[in-house]
Amino acid sequence: MSLTMTIVMLIAGWLAVATAMLWGVLRISRRHHPVHSPAVKKSVEPRTRHATAH
Repeated sequence: MSLTMTIVMLIAGWLAVATAMLWGVLRISRRHHPVHSPAVKKSVEPRTRHATAH
């Protein structure tokens, strides 16, 4: 095998491994990312405490 072919194979292998690792990281980050739905909004009114007599 010539030196040029060896270098090309090394670069192709490195790119294949880098692509697989990037795909895996993106897949994991998408699966564990919390989903925020814009339809559900929190109440803006502050809650007030009522005095209770004991």
